Amino acid sequence: MPQTIQIQQYGGPEQMQLVDLPVGEPGPGEIRIRHHAIGLNYIDVYQRTGLYANPLPLSLGMEAAGVVEAVGAGVTHLAVGDRAAYASNPPGSYSQARVMPARTVCKLPDDISFDTGAAMMLKGLTAQYLLKKTLPVEGLVAGDHVLFHAAAGGVGLIACQWAKALGLQLIATAGSDAKCQLALEHGASHAINYRSEDFVARVKDITGGQGVKVVYDSVGKDTFDGSLNVLRPFGLLASFGNASGPVAPFAPGILGGKGSLYLTRQTLFTHIATRESCQAMADDLFAVVRSGAVKIRIDQRYPLAEVARAHTELEARNTTGCSILIP
Repeated sequence: MPQTIQIQQYGGPEQMQLVDLPVGEPGPGEIRIRHHAIGLNYIDVYQRTGLYANPLPLSLGMEAAGVVEAVGAGVTHLAVGDRAAYASNPPGSYSQARVMPARTVCKLPDDISFDTGAAMMLKGLTAQYLLKKTLPVEGLVAGDHVLFHAAAGGVGLIACQWAKALGLQLIATAGSDAKCQLALEHGASHAINYRSEDFVARVKDITGGQGVKVVYDSVGKDTFDGSLNVLRPFGLLASFGNASGPVAPFAPGILGGKGSLYLTRQTLFTHIATRESCQAMADDLFAVVRSGAVKIRIDQRYPLAEVARAHTELEARNTTGCSILIP
């Protein structure tokens, strides 16, 4: 019987238990997939703690790569034996095998490994919708400055490379000098250690006092005010995570006073809600990875049974690049 990581109640890493769960046959619109590698993401922490609530007991995990074992009625884009990868709701990728909706599962090109496929789907598709679809009202053109927080993480290192390929000047923030160096090595034009430097002052200095057109912010509470303060008029703050905690309620009028700013809270699962949109985004991601312009850096590998250690290190911000679990 395949093993799965499950929680019975919300809480810390110790809540995650390795259990044997039966995996049945796929119904209409579903597949059964045998995982070879599983992605680790900060959204998994939010779901484990209950910040993002789901019915309990809950099997965790949002992305993986493996081989299709069975296909339900109506599924035409996948066949038994296909190599495949996904980022998908509902959770459940922390498992040896699972039955799941086929809609957001994509064929994995033969020249992309299972490890890379598992590491890049959620983070790479996130970078894709940010840089390609979550744009300031005035648009982005080559040479424009953008600010990207937590740029040495999994999404950030992909975004650094992809932004460079698009000709953008990405200003990275990270929590240590070593992480800043990592962002620079992956294509960031500038890097700011927000623990030892005032990122608002540095961004203003880098941009000649103008500020940036867009800030991509997955940190949340700790960076929110500063992110607004580095935007030029009509700039966009694109929030896509809460690693430091959720942003406190605020009066929308402050957006007017700071330059008629725009604020959006994005989530990947809106962007990949249709088969067509998901496949188009995945095709874009596969193409930029296969071209060599974006390399997927996997710095941590953990056995599935050691997922608690993986979560502990992720929450302590002791990881860089991508992390994967091996079932």
